[in-house]
Amino acid sequence: MKIENAIKSVQPMEPGAKTVINIMYTSRIIEEHIQALLKEHDISMQQYNVLRILRGQKGNPANLSTIQERMIDKSSNTTRLVDKLIRKGWVKRQICANNRRKVEIFITEDGLEFLSGLDPLVKINNENLVSSLNEKELKTLNNLLDKLRS
Repeated sequence: MKIENAIKSVQPMEPGAKTVINIMYTSRIIEEHIQALLKEHDISMQQYNVLRILRGQKGNPANLSTIQERMIDKSSNTTRLVDKLIRKGWVKRQICANNRRKVEIFITEDGLEFLSGLDPLVKINNENLVSSLNEKELKTLNNLLDKLRS
């Protein structure tokens, strides 16, 4: 569906404005699909992002600033997200043995198990979201989005 039809625009759009609106509109649709999937499992997109960041540490600790700089949603309250994940048992926080002022954050075995259960569902969801694009188009789209952010 063309963006003009989706937003019921009757005025022709300048290509730059059309592109920005198209990306924003498409982003919301993708977020809604991901949120719906994650909501079924009692986790927000931001909490899921934190868990994935911690899993990517491969057993090494992360601190709040490391998590924050890697977050997709930079406006997230990382401390609050970590606290919620601790209450769920998916993350643990401890004081660094070498520097007592440093707080280290780790994913727990329960957190890893939770993510591994979600992985195939997220993979199917992602595949469904991009199913109208072939491999070449996906590569091109990724290259263009990378270029746009540079």
